Amino acid sequence: MSSSAVTPGSQQREERARRRLALIGGSLGNLVEWYDWFVYASFAIYFADSFFPGDNPTTQLLNTAGIFAVGFLMRPVGGWILGRAADRHGRKSALTLTVTMMSVAALMIAVAPTYGQAGYFGALVLLLARLLQGLSIGGEYAASATYLTEASARDRRGLGSSFQYVSMTCGQLLGLGILITMQHTLTAAQLSSWGWRIPFVLGALFAVVVFWLRRRLQETDAFTEESADGDAHDGSPRGSLKALWEHRRQAGLVMALTLGGTVAYYTYTTYLTKYLVGSAGMAKTTATLVSFTALALFAVLQPFAGMLSDRIGRRPLLITFAVGCTVGTYPIMTALGSVDSYWSALGLSLLALVIVTGYTSINAAVKAELFPTRVRALGVALPYAVANALFGGTAEYVALWFKSGGHEKMFFWYVSGCALVSLVTYVLMPDTRNAALSRAEAAGADAAGRGTAPAKAGAGAAP
Repeated sequence: MSSSAVTPGSQQREERARRRLALIGGSLGNLVEWYDWFVYASFAIYFADSFFPGDNPTTQLLNTAGIFAVGFLMRPVGGWILGRAADRHGRKSALTLTVTMMSVAALMIAVAPTYGQAGYFGALVLLLARLLQGLSIGGEYAASATYLTEASARDRRGLGSSFQYVSMTCGQLLGLGILITMQHTLTAAQLSSWGWRIPFVLGALFAVVVFWLRRRLQETDAFTEESADGDAHDGSPRGSLKALWEHRRQAGLVMALTLGGTVAYYTYTTYLTKYLVGSAGMAKTTATLVSFTALALFAVLQPFAGMLSDRIGRRPLLITFAVGCTVGTYPIMTALGSVDSYWSALGLSLLALVIVTGYTSINAAVKAELFPTRVRALGVALPYAVANALFGGTAEYVALWFKSGGHEKMFFWYVSGCALVSLVTYVLMPDTRNAALSRAEAAGADAAGRGTAPAKAGAGAAP
């Protein structure tokens, strides 16, 4: 009798512990992945002239931003290859592979020769490393978004998936923290000469640790349930383009809802430091500190917004973001271009990132909730990566292009226009909060007297 009384409680504790481990393991791996990805942008102002000769800093940054954008072109390829792998062989195996690729890419950048040492061969190494990073990140987003969403309890998926951008932002904060430390311990000449290589060496080492960690993760219940049923339900293999085509409407939704969010995110994160330095005339160290502080508070906001979406739904947050970004980008960016103090820059940056939180905190859950298990990773990965390659990865380049042409404020309208497209999508799309990600979740909802909700959210339920 005591055994039967203890067992349910013990099972619940084990389940909670398993979910916490999945959350920590998935998040830490994502942190290192995105650290390696963003550290390129953070240190570009120091190594741009090492690979591209010339006296015009904007032109040098355009070249490095171009290579940054090229990395995004590989994201659809990575999303397709690794998304397929995650749907066919498991989320865990895909997560392990992505971090291995990122480690190799970071090491390549760390040892790349400068223009003075090998001409443009160093830029070629830089390009190849960014292509490999793009391949890795293309699969990382889908694998981590799917893993964190599937590993969370149904009524806490908004909270669980919010840790993707918590870890993503913490990866960027780690890179900025290293940059701030080096700015205070090395001279500008030392940073430009050899100091910029240090964060890439650290990134390769971090990735080795995460490789070991991800090998210890457990597969999600949704994938285990799906894989036990065989390779196909209706003739289309798991993770195939044919299976994705059957859900082309959801794929189109992912692209449209990503458009505004990715442009806004990269505008107020990777481009912000360069904008404060190049347009507002702020010192590099001050601009970096503004970005660091704003991003730290931004990371803290994500779980709270995720929990809010679990209570009121996903659409209210998405719509709030899109409205705020559409009408607020021009005045916020204009004001940031003329700030004269740390506090005014921080306040405006935080205002922008609070708006962006409506998208970042829940976008992983929304995308995962749109697809069935057998094509969920690919469905999240490929359309998201295409949208990022076309708009997120080019945001910084477009901003600098407008600036070099003397029409910098046109970029602000560009960001607002992208947000407007997403706003229309958010208004028209259904809320995905009640989607069942597996038959076990659907059965649990039926038992609780909510059988009709999972049926209506069938796009997110396993067939």
